[in-house]
Amino acid sequence: MSLNLNKSSWKRIKFGDVVRNVNETIRDATAVGIDRVIAMEHMKPGELQIKRWGMPEDGTTFTRRVRPGQTLFGKRRAYQRKVAYAEFEAVCSSDILTFEADETQLLPGFLPFIVQSNEFFDYALGTSVGSLSPRTNWRDLANFEFDLPPIDEQKRIADLLWAIEHHRMNVATLVNTSSRVKSSLLIERLERGVKQQNWPAEPVTAIVKSGPTNGKSVPPNDQQRGVPTLSISAIRDGGVRGGDSVKWVDVDPTSVGAFQIQKNDFLIVRGNGNRSLTGQGGLVSDDLPNGCIYPDLLIRLRFDEERMLPTFGAEQWNSANVHAALLKNAKSTNGIWKINGKDIKSHRLVVPPIPDQLEMLKELAAFNSATESAHTEYQALTTLRSTLFIDIFGGNN
Repeated sequence: MSLNLNKSSWKRIKFGDVVRNVNETIRDATAVGIDRVIAMEHMKPGELQIKRWGMPEDGTTFTRRVRPGQTLFGKRRAYQRKVAYAEFEAVCSSDILTFEADETQLLPGFLPFIVQSNEFFDYALGTSVGSLSPRTNWRDLANFEFDLPPIDEQKRIADLLWAIEHHRMNVATLVNTSSRVKSSLLIERLERGVKQQNWPAEPVTAIVKSGPTNGKSVPPNDQQRGVPTLSISAIRDGGVRGGDSVKWVDVDPTSVGAFQIQKNDFLIVRGNGNRSLTGQGGLVSDDLPNGCIYPDLLIRLRFDEERMLPTFGAEQWNSANVHAALLKNAKSTNGIWKINGKDIKSHRLVVPPIPDQLEMLKELAAFNSATESAHTEYQALTTLRSTLFIDIFGGNN
């Protein structure tokens, strides 16, 4: 798809000339009827809609006011690509900048796509300072230059991009709904088995052949030298996916043999800025490069297949209740939520007889098929959006 853009009328302009960084503070959110709190963890990379938030009564030190129509940008760890479009009033973290468009020059609905562009993120990363938790600031972002279309062209582009975004979010909702129903079904079956058939709930140490074992982290290179390794983004939807999540490290393969990944290894996210992703696991299939190792931010288990089928172990591990039990042990350091090997060793899974595990996996297969189809559609829409972004903003998105 091409937008057939004529950019001859587009004007080169500085971000700060058409966007205002609003730093409105409010000390008592509930006093003015604000009942939502937005933290960095509530903004999902690559998605403009905020679907989760906190509540003021749970306690918050945030004072930055958010108004509908503003574009939110996570200035801390900009590489996480957290951008959102505010649809409700809230207070938010000071690590989130609140942008407003000068509507005489820039449509509010077009602004979030500018901020999502690779060019903006590359600029933000280039102006970030700090090692553990790099941040960019408004003074630098205001100097970002880009080509701005006329208002009527902005509307045409924004209408198309929002249509794609809404479709993507509808598909994502379908995926989440399917996952919740599947999780509820599995939890119900496990609870019934524990009560009626005395299925035991045992610590991880009783149902694995090895692990939990931390991985090996080595600085990556851009020349595909040495040995392939993974980033934590490889852990997705209960699996371990390669592609852009495969990096290369310049080490002797014999020195990292103990960290080579095998089929049916189960890799667990040890730490993440998003609490809900911490402790999630992925089961390794056959689509990783030969000799691939895993980094220190992942922990590996190898299930004892005479007691726990790897596929069943993965399904149970990522189910809502089981994951929530593990997250109770997560601790935050410098904005990163972490679990450790001790937490995992004591984590408990229900251990049904193998025939019952096989039966439950058959029941879950229909949900997995529907979810995979929805994922395929979601990826197609994401690819379409990326193609349009290149057409509009240039570069690679």
